[in-house]
Amino acid sequence: MIEALRELVIESPGFYVGWGGLVLGTIFGFIVYRTNFCTMGSISDIITFGNFNRFRSWMLAISVGILGVSLLRVLGIADVGNSIYLRPNLGWLANIVGGLMFGFGMVFSGGCISRNLVRAGAGDLRSLVVLMITGLFGFMTIGGLFGPIRVNVFGAAILDLSESGLESQSLAEILSTVSGLDAGSAGWTMVALIAGGLLYYCFKDSGFRSSGKDITAGLGIGLVIIIGWSITGLAQDDFADVPVELVSLTYVRPTGETMDYLMRFTALGAPGFGVVTLAGALLGGFLGALSVGRVNLTTFADKNDSIRNMGGAALMGTGGVLALGCTVGQGLTGVSTLAIGSFIALASIIAGCVAGMKLIELNA
Repeated sequence: MIEALRELVIESPGFYVGWGGLVLGTIFGFIVYRTNFCTMGSISDIITFGNFNRFRSWMLAISVGILGVSLLRVLGIADVGNSIYLRPNLGWLANIVGGLMFGFGMVFSGGCISRNLVRAGAGDLRSLVVLMITGLFGFMTIGGLFGPIRVNVFGAAILDLSESGLESQSLAEILSTVSGLDAGSAGWTMVALIAGGLLYYCFKDSGFRSSGKDITAGLGIGLVIIIGWSITGLAQDDFADVPVELVSLTYVRPTGETMDYLMRFTALGAPGFGVVTLAGALLGGFLGALSVGRVNLTTFADKNDSIRNMGGAALMGTGGVLALGCTVGQGLTGVSTLAIGSFIALASIIAGCVAGMKLIELNA
């Protein structure tokens, strides 16, 4: 059955990746808007109110993603070992610096990329400007003005784990090497420890257990990440002229790619998975706002608000590329692969977010 489905997708990858990604992005945006799922907001809740519900929702999404990716590998739907996250080249310094920059920047931009996407869909012109600047600085960091700095400064700090006999930066492979367990046993052990531990952390709290909205958000976002891996996994074809990248949701690079696509549509052909999922998130935010009657055009409050949001967007674009992802790209999609770099980036994003909030408190 899986092989038949794979053959069907490979026959028309543009159709299934395009429309599948659009629907998936729309579902993601709708869930984010209606449940108020927000990684920055979850950290703010902890610092301001001591409320961990939205943070637990985030952790639930991570645990669902980890469990789902492991199941996809067993079923032969997607082998995330071929993704960018598990390459043996560990850019630890870029993960740390980029994560700190992104976390700091999202505080000043009022939320991460996904949050700004759904707000833009609901009519927030500030978020639209944030997205444009994020995309611009992201592409400047990939291969533009900041590209040489990225390569020369952070490229020198990359650890080649293959020199230590590792084929990837997976925590499961490291456990296998250290403990002597076979790859399969080590993989499921690590899944049980991390995903199981997160599930226990989430549901041991009675307040979270009684919060249907937060549970729905965590389960829904986690499933979206799994389906994203499934769509691109089934589209893998070694003989394709333009191979589909094996990935799930991520939003920093796709923000720049979307701007590029809008400007060069006639030269680029069908949009990629990142572009359609980003468009879907915008649509999902619009539908979510429409469903509760909150579609309204809003803009910057004053000059300081403009400067703060724009500066945060520049940090998110640059930091997100250095870290290889955002709160979604690394904090959900990357972490679901159990890649070391993703956990480093995630911890750095959280640290940067806390630092940004503390700075705002000091200047309040």
